[in-house]
Amino acid sequence: MTPGLQERCAWARTPLSIAYHDAEWGVPVHDDRVLFEFLTLEGAQAGLSWETILKKRLAYREAFAEFDPARVARFSPARIEKLLMNPGIVRNRLKIHSTVRNAVAFVAIQKEFGSFDAYIWQFVGGQPRVNSRHAHGQVPARTTESDAMSRDLLKRSFSFVGSTICYAFMQAVGMVNDHDTSCFRYKALAKRAGKQ
Repeated sequence: MTPGLQERCAWARTPLSIAYHDAEWGVPVHDDRVLFEFLTLEGAQAGLSWETILKKRLAYREAFAEFDPARVARFSPARIEKLLMNPGIVRNRLKIHSTVRNAVAFVAIQKEFGSFDAYIWQFVGGQPRVNSRHAHGQVPARTTESDAMSRDLLKRSFSFVGSTICYAFMQAVGMVNDHDTSCFRYKALAKRAGKQ
């Protein structure tokens, strides 16, 4: 490492991914709109790179009503067809329809639990799991928690919520801290979780 530079996870290499890594990845999220945003973006990423999704993130916010799930749940068939012509997002019919269906299911969870936040954080007992990985290659694609989350979301009519997508979501919203132990963000987030 060059003197004076902070060490970070190896996957953060471009200006966009570095900014995301340093400011957002692994930071606990309890805002329902942001949780819906990440659930949508992680589903959109399936088969694509995260860098591609980060580049389209602002267009997604505009296309999907700033990720207001109640508004997205009311999207008409005509509006969905219009989204299929939007070059700023991933124009995959299944993924776009999934986002609207997921918004309906998301709102149902908010009604049942008071918030999606209250529902989703139960899969880690309400506290971030702090892992001790020394390299990104040690990070699993899925865990028992992501398996349980995926099963329950599927049961509640969500789609594009396989266990691997759920685990990526958990990492993104800080339900797990999977920063490399040598990364400068690891200790800061572990401290916030009360683990150091």
